[in-house]
Amino acid sequence: MHPNPVFRKTEQARSLAFARERAFGTLCINGDEGPLLSHIPFRIDEGGGFVEAHLVRSNPIVRALKMQSLPAVLSIVGEDGYISPDWYVEDGAVVPDQVPTWNYVAVHVRGSMRLSDQDGLHGVLSRLSADHEERLAPKRPWTSDKMDQDVYAKMQRAIVPIAMTIERVDSTWKLSQNKPGAVRHAAADCVAARGQTALADLMRNAGDG
Repeated sequence: MHPNPVFRKTEQARSLAFARERAFGTLCINGDEGPLLSHIPFRIDEGGGFVEAHLVRSNPIVRALKMQSLPAVLSIVGEDGYISPDWYVEDGAVVPDQVPTWNYVAVHVRGSMRLSDQDGLHGVLSRLSADHEERLAPKRPWTSDKMDQDVYAKMQRAIVPIAMTIERVDSTWKLSQNKPGAVRHAAADCVAARGQTALADLMRNAGDG
């Protein structure tokens, strides 16, 4: 996480909501030969207490978790983009002595990762797909009932459910809060002109640091 505290003032509830909405991130644990990473869709329960997901059975993380539960980090990254020093403008003039930077949103969810009961895999898959199918309304939601159940059962044997108890949430919302409001808004306008409207909106609403 960024060391500047001005970028780390976002409330945990907002960071968890962002992670829940994004629902895709990089899972990392320490392996015998170094860090093990996997890019996964996931689900955070409404209470913000745990993460559930699944991995291919052959994933090295699965092999590591067969021995014991392990500390893990789930890194979720959102909007990001380059910020040119020329975009910092105040009273019609470029603010002098600025340097290039990168604005971004990132949340780290930490906790203890474990393998879940294989009998619960269907429930995990159903909840994961339901969360995303709901976002496609008015499309009629897809469910596993549309599949041949023998095929579905065969596919389930290739994956395993995992869960992580959430113990800590860290976040960086680096959105030029360390600049005066007018300067930050001028940079946001340039970001929007490049088509990154979501990042620009976050910058405009970031508040003064």
